[in-house]
Amino acid sequence: MANTYKMTIAGLERELPICPLNDKIDIAAFVMFSDVELTMAVASELLKRSPYFDVILTAESKGIPLAYEMSRSSGKPYVVARKSVKLYMTDPIAVTVKSITTADEQTLYLSQEKAEMLKDKKVLIVDDVISTGESLTALEKLATEAGGDITGKSAVLAEGDAADRKDIIFLEKLPLFFK
Repeated sequence: MANTYKMTIAGLERELPICPLNDKIDIAAFVMFSDVELTMAVASELLKRSPYFDVILTAESKGIPLAYEMSRSSGKPYVVARKSVKLYMTDPIAVTVKSITTADEQTLYLSQEKAEMLKDKKVLIVDDVISTGESLTALEKLATEAGGDITGKSAVLAEGDAADRKDIIFLEKLPLFFK
């Protein structure tokens, strides 16, 4: 592959396409969609490193396969913070976020029923990549507002300076590519 970054994640080698973020920085795109082998491997590794939890919380959409596999493997439920309000969602709580990979501000929502799944529970926040930490902060706010107790924050990759954080669990560091 041309213009890719090769790395090993949970013992599996992958080539990530390099994509321009802006005039000064490129990023390596990590997408687990359709990669069942990788999703299963990283879920297993993250579960080994995770503290005790009752429920997993992730954001729509790239964290969903990981949260599902960690849920399936652990037998614990998972909750997805949605990017839009659906007709079936009652009394949603909302938090606004500006992610590095999204052009505009986004809002994450939890219906009252999903928020109840977090109330008085030990919550493990799960995502594919932690970069600026904005999505992570939004998930923390949702969990706290729902009455959950965050016991861990994990991701497959920590991008750039996020790899220096001491409050997250991750498998590999993903560099930024400065022009």
